[in-house]
Amino acid sequence: MAGRIVGRDLMDHLDTWLYWQDHAADPVTPRNPVQTSTPTPVNAPIRWIITGVLALIALIGVYLLAICTRTGQAWENAALRGADQVDPETLDTARNDLGEITTYTLAGAILLVGVVGLLRRRVDLAVAGMGLIIVGLGITEVLKRFVLVRPELLETSGHYAHNSFPSGHTTIAMTVLLALLIVVPYRWRGVTMFFATLYALGIGAQTVTAKWHRVSDTLGADAVALLCACAVSWWLMRRGRIIRHTGRPLVSRTIIVTFWALALAFVGAAGAIILDATANQGDPAQFDATALDNAYLAANALAIAGSIATLLIFWGLWRRLEIPAKSTGTTPIPDQEPAGWPVHAGHL
Repeated sequence: MAGRIVGRDLMDHLDTWLYWQDHAADPVTPRNPVQTSTPTPVNAPIRWIITGVLALIALIGVYLLAICTRTGQAWENAALRGADQVDPETLDTARNDLGEITTYTLAGAILLVGVVGLLRRRVDLAVAGMGLIIVGLGITEVLKRFVLVRPELLETSGHYAHNSFPSGHTTIAMTVLLALLIVVPYRWRGVTMFFATLYALGIGAQTVTAKWHRVSDTLGADAVALLCACAVSWWLMRRGRIIRHTGRPLVSRTIIVTFWALALAFVGAAGAIILDATANQGDPAQFDATALDNAYLAANALAIAGSIATLLIFWGLWRRLEIPAKSTGTTPIPDQEPAGWPVHAGHL
């Protein structure tokens, strides 16, 4: 009996803590003011629909340009040959990191996303986050194994000949990142974005370094992840779960977003410059060692830039939007702070 009481108390405190994480940035309100109406759910499906359609167009465009043309295949093969010049230590690190993505780690990531949603008392939020990862990976595997083919436009053999579009590893990394941005409390979205993005970018670039995937594979995976994330967001909006955040802007999040925007500008510009340099080297099949290395560096830069762009686009769609935790009978509401608590929840 005592154990059940202690368990209920712990869950009540956890509910209260999660609630204040959602509302820590809200303006401070006096005790016992006039009760305000429930926030009106956001009803703007066009943003998710347009972005999802654009992601689908990007997916098709990358496939047609990089895989269905001789120039695209030749350049990506050159980038793979350039990866042969990577030092053994870097290559081993890339392969070891990619090898850590197993069925068990994938299941752990899905479970983590689901637990966060359930702790916020949102079953549909947990379903949405977990479904984003599962459906995204499922679409990638179906496209790669059964739908899309790599036409034989060049004389190639071995791993250069088989279709690897889109990348399953990058799809996992990006869908986990976007799912976390959806399920975590609004206050923690910036911190989650920073650390989860570092991991996702590393996976995308390492697939090229390890020669497990081409840069088009990572870009295609980014498009699949964004498409699925938009579909999930649209579903949550249709259920009336998304509201507009009315609290003050968080300086830390502005800094994080600015950091990634500058990183995108730098990496994207570097990739474009190197890519332009390789374009003046003639036939990619005849590249010398320097040109091959440049092709590899350009591919790495484009893979990183694609993932950052996907992140920033999705963050922009969710800017000032949130899914509040479901209040319970023991969870305080903003205009009735419990006695003994700090005046502003940001001090917790």
